[in-house]
Amino acid sequence: MADEKYKAIVIGSGQGGTPLCQALANAGWHTALVEREHVGGTCINEGCTPTKTMVASGRVAYLARRGADYGVDMGKLRIDMKRVRKRKRDIVNLFRGGQQKRVEGTKNLDLIFGEASFVSAKSILVTDRKGKPRTLSADYFFINVGCRPSAPPIAGLEDVPYLDSTSIMELGQVPKHLVVIGGGYIGLEFGQLFRRLGAQVTIITSGPQLLDHEDKDVADEVAKILQQDGIKILFNVKDEHVKCSGKQIKTQSGDTKRTIKYSHLLVAAGRKPNTDSLKPSAAGIELDGHGYIKANERLETNVGNIFVIGDIKGGPAFTHISYDDFRVLRTNLIENGNATIKDRMVPYTVFIDPQLGCVGMTEGEARASGRKIRVAKMAMTSVARALEIDESRGFMKAIVDAETNQILGATVLGIEGGEVMAQIQLAMMGKLPFMALRDGVFAHPTLAEALNNLFTSHFQD
Repeated sequence: MADEKYKAIVIGSGQGGTPLCQALANAGWHTALVEREHVGGTCINEGCTPTKTMVASGRVAYLARRGADYGVDMGKLRIDMKRVRKRKRDIVNLFRGGQQKRVEGTKNLDLIFGEASFVSAKSILVTDRKGKPRTLSADYFFINVGCRPSAPPIAGLEDVPYLDSTSIMELGQVPKHLVVIGGGYIGLEFGQLFRRLGAQVTIITSGPQLLDHEDKDVADEVAKILQQDGIKILFNVKDEHVKCSGKQIKTQSGDTKRTIKYSHLLVAAGRKPNTDSLKPSAAGIELDGHGYIKANERLETNVGNIFVIGDIKGGPAFTHISYDDFRVLRTNLIENGNATIKDRMVPYTVFIDPQLGCVGMTEGEARASGRKIRVAKMAMTSVARALEIDESRGFMKAIVDAETNQILGATVLGIEGGEVMAQIQLAMMGKLPFMALRDGVFAHPTLAEALNNLFTSHFQD
């Protein structure tokens, strides 16, 4: 096996690794991108792109069923799951192919398909799909290998067929009864999607609320919306009180015992890092207790020439965070800057419908910090645009520092909640006091216009 030498090797073509390898190559670094399966990483292939494409189909079904509310008779609704799946596959292939074409067209950059594992801090072994190995060495390594679905320790789970967040998108028919284990982002998005496509859906969560990071009022409103859509939710069902066998699942919450028969089971209760096959110990790379790679604020590992990008370091597992990691590394390694990930803003949107858009501190976090705060909260039923389009479920909430008038955080659970949240985020980025949104002139009638009212007469204190 001849040793092939590069200045930089990026392992994994996620949404941070792909632009990084191109930037390094364009800066004159002889670079290789090593990818195990598909260019684009989780986001394009199993995450954001396919799920949001399918969620769009679910929303069309939802609106079709509600046609009479708008004076439009849609007739009998029929779901063609194979066409839903094909549309998803077509968009994934479009995005994946576009990224791969750009990578292959970049000078000074080699795209190599295969499984990578470290041999030392300066070399890796890459085994292709036919089992043929080759050794690559480099001055610098950038790890962008991401995470994969994991299953909780539930009795009998290993003996029954179940779906994860990847395999569920390949179904060719709508489940009769889908049971979802997990009350996080993934479980809720898929649960609502398949309910809208016609499945009976039951969500089982181990905690007292959905979305355990969110404030209770937010989680309660999300649960209310899903229940209005016809989804059954079981709370406080601990893993040790769940047992799977055949096509049924037995649960216990307190003194209440249930036996639930299902046609399909989705396990959406966590993810784990793809460090096991990478053999980081061969390079001396330190991991935390959960298998994530330890890194500092400059994304440097304990090994001086090895850096990390995205989910593999733990923390917020969002595509836009991975992309910002790329910007930090580009700034420091190519532009001789001094960027870090310290105190960066972490916005996110949960693509249930209506959307849940969040940025900055929750109310609970703000109160725990000891700050004096004001809370502005307004139901979407007070938003003219939401009423006009008959999508008025949810509410807006913003947390304001009572002493500086700076916005500390915001949650928008409502139609296009992620887009409205971004308006508030821009004010936070510019360090504008809340009065700038209160007194700003927004076009009428838009959702953004509601920010005038939110910050005028809806403070709870």
